[in-house]
Amino acid sequence: METLQIEGFAKINLGLDVVRRLENGYHEVKMVMQTVGISDTITLKKIPEGICFFSESGEIPCDDTNLAYKAARLFLEALREREDTSCPNKDTSENVGGIEISLEKRIPVAAGMAGGSTDAAAVLRGMNELFQAGFTTEELQKIGLKIGADVPYCIMGGIALAEGIGEKLTSLKKTKDMPLLVVKPDIFVSTKEVYQSLHLDENTNHPDIDGMVKAIEKGDAGADDIIPYMGNVLQNVTEKMHPIVRQIIDRMEAQGAKKAMMSGSGPSVFGIFETGEDAERAKESFADYRQVFVTHLV
Repeated sequence: METLQIEGFAKINLGLDVVRRLENGYHEVKMVMQTVGISDTITLKKIPEGICFFSESGEIPCDDTNLAYKAARLFLEALREREDTSCPNKDTSENVGGIEISLEKRIPVAAGMAGGSTDAAAVLRGMNELFQAGFTTEELQKIGLKIGADVPYCIMGGIALAEGIGEKLTSLKKTKDMPLLVVKPDIFVSTKEVYQSLHLDENTNHPDIDGMVKAIEKGDAGADDIIPYMGNVLQNVTEKMHPIVRQIIDRMEAQGAKKAMMSGSGPSVFGIFETGEDAERAKESFADYRQVFVTHLV
């Protein structure tokens, strides 16, 4: 097999809490993350050497700063290192091969939906299959963590509790499907700036992540089981910087969303609806926005 096509799915945060700020500047978090049906398509092709990256999207870099490119480089380095270790007398100048990456971008960029991280995760999973490398999920996650805290989760997918800086993952029971409407306003939100502006004190309203996990682990949980525990501790911070986030939330709930909330550090907002038809009707009221999606859990 010389080529492979793979999908990388976006994520939302059903719950996002920040426990404390760590001495190294990172934050300890506690989150429930869920993949949704908005995806990028990554086509991988073996080439003799090097990394070539292409995308027709004008919103992402097509150089070595792209997370998918970084993932390919780290994968090849890990593969080369493993082969050198397994055969000490091998000529280390021999090349393990290269990769051409073509990315069809559909997940909104800088949206709080792990678009870059999921592309990196897809590259790692895809190259592992294409090169028949045999890396375990845990080994791929270890590589992915060097790229970003969301990448290990994106390799895993589904619904999971994420702790630490996001790298400590516990898979949770699959919930009932939930029709979703996602709206991403045309603004840029700096995740670093949001976290830097977050001040945790006794007045901080922390979502009940433990309660949500317990509700999910009972099995067959639906929207009504999860909604009472939903919340995002970063939402108030982003709303103050960008009031449009609150405007979308209020507008979505006025259109029938059972619950609307920001994902990640924003600015994307998702709403849970009773039916897909309800979500489609609500979508019509957001015709003034460029990036609006009706989707579901994956």
